[in-house]
Amino acid sequence: MKNNRPIISQIPNMVTLLNLLSGSVSVIMVLSGETLFAAILVGLAAIFDFFDGFLARLLKVKSAIGKELDSLADVVSFGLVPALFLFMLLRNNPGLGQAEVVTGLIPYFALLIGAFSAYRLAFFNLDTRQTDSFRGLPTPANAIFIVSLSLIAGEAPLFDAGVISSFAGNLWVQLLLIPLSCWLLVSDIPMFALKFSRGFGVSQNKTRYLFLLLSVLLLVFFRFGGIPLIIVMYVMISLFTEGEKN
Repeated sequence: MKNNRPIISQIPNMVTLLNLLSGSVSVIMVLSGETLFAAILVGLAAIFDFFDGFLARLLKVKSAIGKELDSLADVVSFGLVPALFLFMLLRNNPGLGQAEVVTGLIPYFALLIGAFSAYRLAFFNLDTRQTDSFRGLPTPANAIFIVSLSLIAGEAPLFDAGVISSFAGNLWVQLLLIPLSCWLLVSDIPMFALKFSRGFGVSQNKTRYLFLLLSVLLLVFFRFGGIPLIIVMYVMISLFTEGEKN
């Protein structure tokens, strides 16, 4: 029987490329004004990003090139894409005063999120502490937060979240997102990982199960508006649980 191990070893890398392709198309959709489709593609990229690592562990084919490829894909899907979402959100904000040259340049500062995401991913690849947990906010979580806020800040009734929509549409909130995201991405704050690398037992995964349960409750009560709240909760739970271990 012909050895098909080299083919199997490439399966996680193919899934990673699907992450990259999803992010690449999402870039085009954002710039074309198709924000809903772009957001769906970010969600697909996040699913592919989860399963490439899952498959690598399951098939026992983890490799250095897979780790590098994963970060390169994440720069696009979870770095550039959310930066463009916030760029478009700021550019279309009526409170910015787009007729003035100086204020017209302000949306470009949103691209710093892509730059800091790239820095975080490069540092992640070299940081031996980030095996079972993270340091700083993971790029997928940051991307989901910004993308969901961008949709909530829009005028589509499907994503109306009441007070959260007003909050997300505020110009100063959007501007604050830039330094806040950049800082969280490269901070040394310990964050728990969602992967169940040591089995599915409750005792060793209490934080993960608590997070998943509370996430479901937030989605039930706040619907789409619960998504950014889930990311905020993720940071808060990490501060209380992971911070105690350090």
